[in-house]
Amino acid sequence: MQNKDKCIAIFKTFMKIGAFTFGGGYAMLPMIERSMVQQKKWITEEEMTDMVAISEATPGPIMVNLATFVGSKIAGVPGAIMATLGVIVPSFCAITIIAMCMRQISDMMFVKYAFVGIRAAVLVLVVKAIGVVYRGCNKSVFAYIIMGLALLLVAFFNANAIMVLIIAAILGIVYSKPWKGEDK
Repeated sequence: MQNKDKCIAIFKTFMKIGAFTFGGGYAMLPMIERSMVQQKKWITEEEMTDMVAISEATPGPIMVNLATFVGSKIAGVPGAIMATLGVIVPSFCAITIIAMCMRQISDMMFVKYAFVGIRAAVLVLVVKAIGVVYRGCNKSVFAYIIMGLALLLVAFFNANAIMVLIIAAILGIVYSKPWKGEDK
């Protein structure tokens, strides 16, 4: 496939993901995993997990970051631009229309009930996204200790999530001892 055709395919794929997934970045992860890893085989499950981790640690919305990384992997800078535009355009259009109509519809009961249902469904999508990331995760005792400590620090001690990610990365580097040439 030529780069131009790849870029068009990337744009269409991410536009579809952006248009038909509700609930934000984490809710989109299962759809991206299905599309990019299982169907199109543009990236591997391990690459997906790594890109999700980097996207989470990078400033900005996880979905925009992930689209940029995936697009870049598939077709370089043009792919990154097309993936990013593809995922942003549907949300931009939808939020513009919603913002124009919100005053008129926010007090309607069916809108309030719709949001109750949407919130419940989004929770399920977030849990599924956790499963997607977990499947690609290292299952060593060390990894489970890091997961447990990170959960404890963020959920119960309200620690800064970025600091926890940085500390986890440092611990991973120290644990792997790359400077001794044991693992390349």
